[in-house]
Amino acid sequence: MRNFLRVSVVAIVVIVAAGAAIAAEAVAYRMAATLHVGGDGGWDYVTLKPDGRVLYITRTTHTMVLDVASGKLLGDIGGQVSAHGVALVPDAGRGFISDGGSGSVQIFDLRSHATLGKVAAAADADGIIYDHASNRVLVMCGRAHRMVAIAPDVNPDGGTAAASVDLGGSPEFAVADEKGKVFVDIADRDEVAVVDTKQMKVVARWPTGPGMRPTGISMDRATRRLFIGCRNNKLVVMNTDDGRIVADFPIGAYVDATAFRGGLAFASCGDGTLTIIREVSPAKFELAQVLKTELGARTMAVDTVGEMIYLPTADLTFPAGSSSPAHPRPVPVPGTFRILVVME
Repeated sequence: MRNFLRVSVVAIVVIVAAGAAIAAEAVAYRMAATLHVGGDGGWDYVTLKPDGRVLYITRTTHTMVLDVASGKLLGDIGGQVSAHGVALVPDAGRGFISDGGSGSVQIFDLRSHATLGKVAAAADADGIIYDHASNRVLVMCGRAHRMVAIAPDVNPDGGTAAASVDLGGSPEFAVADEKGKVFVDIADRDEVAVVDTKQMKVVARWPTGPGMRPTGISMDRATRRLFIGCRNNKLVVMNTDDGRIVADFPIGAYVDATAFRGGLAFASCGDGTLTIIREVSPAKFELAQVLKTELGARTMAVDTVGEMIYLPTADLTFPAGSSSPAHPRPVPVPGTFRILVVME
């Protein structure tokens, strides 16, 4: 009887501990607030300052600088033709805006938000990131099929790019492992191009398997896993050591961004869903939550030092003959632009 009681107590402790572990892993993200920003123009990528306090929002012909705590506008950087993304280099005190309309990168001062100048990139300058390992701002230029590398301290008045890499296809976005490799979505070839940023050349090409037209891409640098959002409603998990597909999950329509934080990967989709998957181990992933957001909320910025996620959208109308929320060119209703704030 004594042994039975001992075993029973141990079993109860194990069950309670297991229940606590399951509870600790529960995911319950929710729509917490809406920041009504307004202003003219569409939008593309949003970029959060490393301290989590300031959000940079490309609005076609201008880029808005928003204090996310107060919702107040800190600045509005004009001068773009078709702004897509922002890369920040705090050590240089500069920000870089990719302008697909002019095929250039606009450089601005991080404190004053004043424009310092422009540097030529290539046609359809779109996704843009900063890679610490190479100390280069990297611009993905879609129609030019190139990745253009720009030094953060480039002369903004007449300076030129440091390098240009032929990607052999149309790039969307990229993520760096911060060890000398950058992984680029090649949308029209259904693959990831691996770029060695020391040599500035493509060293591998990996098919995205079940995923077609890859757009958003992010990485867990600890386990070396990529999270690739694809326009055929798939989120693909890829091993960065060999390009092997580890897992794939169904997601919503018109994904445009993915992100990784704290064991969770996020995929934001224009149909108004945010899919969250959990990394149980480097070899095992599971669906954690599908959160309903709003139509058009296809890009996002994830706060790496806090718990917030910011998704831009607006009231939308769709061109005649298209009733699908996945249509690539919905028209925003003037004055309705806003930032959705998601948190646990």
